[in-house]
Amino acid sequence: MPFYLTREAPKLWRKICSETSIELKLLFENWKYLLGGLIFQYIHGLAARGVHYLHRPGPLLHDIGFNLIPELGQEKGYISETLFSFIFISFVLWTFHPFICQNKKIYTVLLWCRVLACLVASQILRIVTFYSTQLPGPNYHCREGSKLSRLPPPRSAIEVLLINFPRGVVYGCGDLIFSSHMIFTLTFVSTYQKHGMKRFVKQCAWLLAVVQSVLIVASRKHYTVDVVVAWYTVTLVIFFIDKKLPELPDRSMGASQQMLPVTSKDREVKGKEEQYNLLNGAD
Repeated sequence: MPFYLTREAPKLWRKICSETSIELKLLFENWKYLLGGLIFQYIHGLAARGVHYLHRPGPLLHDIGFNLIPELGQEKGYISETLFSFIFISFVLWTFHPFICQNKKIYTVLLWCRVLACLVASQILRIVTFYSTQLPGPNYHCREGSKLSRLPPPRSAIEVLLINFPRGVVYGCGDLIFSSHMIFTLTFVSTYQKHGMKRFVKQCAWLLAVVQSVLIVASRKHYTVDVVVAWYTVTLVIFFIDKKLPELPDRSMGASQQMLPVTSKDREVKGKEEQYNLLNGAD
């Protein structure tokens, strides 16, 4: 066993270095998109914090899901968060598998550009929706009588900008339609459905998405409508983004595995060459 590890370690290191070199070139080309997507995650958190100031607790709305799905209770609310954390961490780790695995289909940087585009588009729709109408939160800390259900007016702009992370994110109220957890879950699962290579994992991922939906309602973190709207909204967002943006290069096609996708600089050079050939009558 030690001999095997000693023999394979240099191969793994060369593989990591080679992949890092490729991804760094792509990062240099696409860093603006990644940075913009990451900045918008803060903007989304800021918007969710802001709507908490507008939240007014009230009686729970009639919800078919609440009638059909047994309530987990406040002490078991961690179950849905645990499943979400598992889905989130598993997806992030999978996106970096090209650095160590021989069989790969994706470029990490390009995949995250696509994922962040889907997240940002969905979150923009979410912000517009939950600011349009504030519903009384069904979560336990958002109900009448809870000290966390309403926020006093901010004393300074800094208090708003800091969003009281992470407590302000965990104990937020008012950002209901539609579920942010389902935005991430459906984006990750749909991405693996298209770019993953294990059929069994794809089936398990969709099953986990369904279980996550049920647990969110069971833990009373969202109304059923918040989950239902997320399912068709995020699915449509992903569909239109896939139609609008070019297909990601497939690295599983043998020799093309080692080829970098065409950059904007390469496209510009190629365009000039084609124009030159056209003007000079070259075939």
